[in-house]
Formats: sequence, C-alpha cells, structure tokens
Amino acid sequence: MKIIFLLFASFLTSLAKLLGTGGTKAVLAENLFLKQQLLILTRSRQRAPNPSSAHRVLRGFWSLFLTPRRMAKAAVFIRPSTLLNFHQCLVRRKYQALFSSQSPTKPGPKGPSDALIRAIMELKRRNPRFGCPRIALIISRTFGTKLDKYMVRRILFKHTTPEFNGDGPSWLTFLGQMKDSIWSVDLFRCESITLRSHWVLVVMDQFTRRLMGFGVQPDVVDGKTLCRMFNNILAGSDPPRYLSSDHDPLFTYHRWQANLRILEIREIKSIPSVPLSHPFIERLIGTIRREFLDHMLFWNARDLGEKLREFQDYYNRHRVHASLRGKTPLEVGGGSMVKRAELDRFCWQAYCLDLVQLPLAA
Repeated sequence: MKIIFLLFASFLTSLAKLLGTGGTKAVLAENLFLKQQLLILTRSRQRAPNPSSAHRVLRGFWSLFLTPRRMAKAAVFIRPSTLLNFHQCLVRRKYQALFSSQSPTKPGPKGPSDALIRAIMELKRRNPRFGCPRIALIISRTFGTKLDKYMVRRILFKHTTPEFNGDGPSWLTFLGQMKDSIWSVDLFRCESITLRSHWVLVVMDQFTRRLMGFGVQPDVVDGKTLCRMFNNILAGSDPPRYLSSDHDPLFTYHRWQANLRILEIREIKSIPSVPLSHPFIERLIGTIRREFLDHMLFWNARDLGEKLREFQDYYNRHRVHASLRGKTPLEVGGGSMVKRAELDRFCWQAYCLDLVQLPLAA
C-alpha cells in the first residue's frame, strides 16, 4: 500500500511539473490551495491547526503550480519554525545520502563477544599496569583470537568507569586561571540554506570565557587557510602563551605548527577521546548551535560571518555565566559594569537578530 501511495504521489508531482506554472491552472491551484488551508484553520477554532499527512501532500501538490512570488502570498499558516524544521530535515537527508550505504549489503561485524569482553576486563582488573598492546597480545596468544590494541582500547573505554583521583583542577584549568595565558581553538561545520557546508574556526580565552572571534571558510580547509583564519582573529590582540587544541588532523599541518612558532605560542593537546579535557570550547560550540545557529538560516560565508559577529558581541557583553558568578566575559576582563535598572523603570533590548531580549535600564 505504501509503494502504491508513493507511486501515485510521484505521478502527481511529475504531472504538475509537466504542466508548468501560470495561466488558468495557476489561478485554480491557488484557489484550491487557499481553500484547503482555510478548511484546516476553521476546523477547530479552539486550538492551533494540526494538518495531517494528506493535507501536507495536497498543499505541496497545489504549490507546484504557483510561482514563488504568489507562494509567499498564498501561504496562510506556514510559520518560520516550519521552514527551519524543513531545512534541518534537508541537512539530515544530505548526510544520509553522503555517508549511508547506497546499496543493500550484508550486515557488518557484530563486534567482540560478551565472553571476550569479560576476559579483557578481568585481565585488566587483575593486572592494572598492563597496557592495551600487551592485553591484545595475551588474548590473541591465549584464545587464538585476532585482536589489536585499538579494539582493546575501545572496549576498556566503553566498559571501564574512570576513577577520580585527588581533588583540585586539571592542568588545563589551572593554566587557564592565569589571565590571557591560554586560549582554546576548535573547528565545527554548519550548513547554509542551500545545504553548502561552511567551516567555522572558534577561538576563546579560557580565563575570561571571552569569545575572541570567528573564522569562516566555505571550502575545504587546509594549512594555509587555517593560518589565515587564525591570524585574522588574532589581529589587534596580544597572542597568548598557550593554545589548547584537540587532535584534529588540521592542527598537525606544518604551516600551522610554523605559524605558532613564529607567534611564540606553545600548543597544548587535549587527551584523545576525552571531551572533558577540552571542555570550554566544546561547551561554547554547543551554546552557539543551541542558542543561535539552530534558530536562523544563512546564505553564504559573508552572511554567516556577519551573524556570528552579532552573536560574539552579545556573548561577550551581555550573556552572563554561572562559572563567572553571574558576570559577563568583558566584566571579568576589566570592562565596565552594567548600569543597574529599577523594577518600575526599565526597557527591553533585543540581541542576536531578536532571538534574545534582555531587560535594560531605561
């Protein structure tokens, strides 16, 4: 039944594309399009409209006859959240098409058996000083199972609960407490409205949590491009003593290493497969996605750069942090304090393209 429905929908879509837009059929399609939306809106005036799958299919079919100019006037109850959800669905569909299997194949390996996992865990428990290479050799020699150190490391990482030894901060946190002594850098990727991938370089100061800047690159990032993005962010600021980065291959380019030597910056690498060893920048990237990028769309690298600069101004000047005891990054760095407002006399100020509104002294 599902296949027949999909074939029928494909047939209607192809027929609409062959007929084209304009003329009498466009007027008729627009009338039917509006009538269907009005029926859904008047179906229940006590709650928000909840169109079914059939209504969505019909609305999409009639919209094929309309021009983009008439579509903007004919859409009655299409909200911006609908457009954002549709864009996120397209992004997920893009990566499914890029990285999923194109043809049905046999299922992959099931991974190590429970008995093998128990043997590895028991061997590690009885011999805490054994490393992954030695455990792999012992298991392979004893049980005749083909095993390498990487599989042992994955098993131990998944099934071992890390023990907390000692109190106090980590070395990365300790170094970050010295003002302007250590910055963190990382890369993440986001998609434009046309589903084009853009790389964003983020740099922050760990002491003040100040967002130093962004570097945007719509194409593939290499060593030369990475240095250019970082130097543009660094322009006008004194370089830090240390720079914390993860084990991304981009940070191993010889151009990147030479650029740090010229700037007299010492690089500190995080622990592999341990996000807690690089927490500040990872949390910042999650904040950028949750509070900003997931609620807006951009066209190109220039548009993305301008919008990220607006978020940077809001993040540094107006966004308070619990770890900074309710202060903003600029206040911790020696900036001016916010003017106190009175409860009976204040106004509201919008930031980040009206995504955030904060009270302000009138």
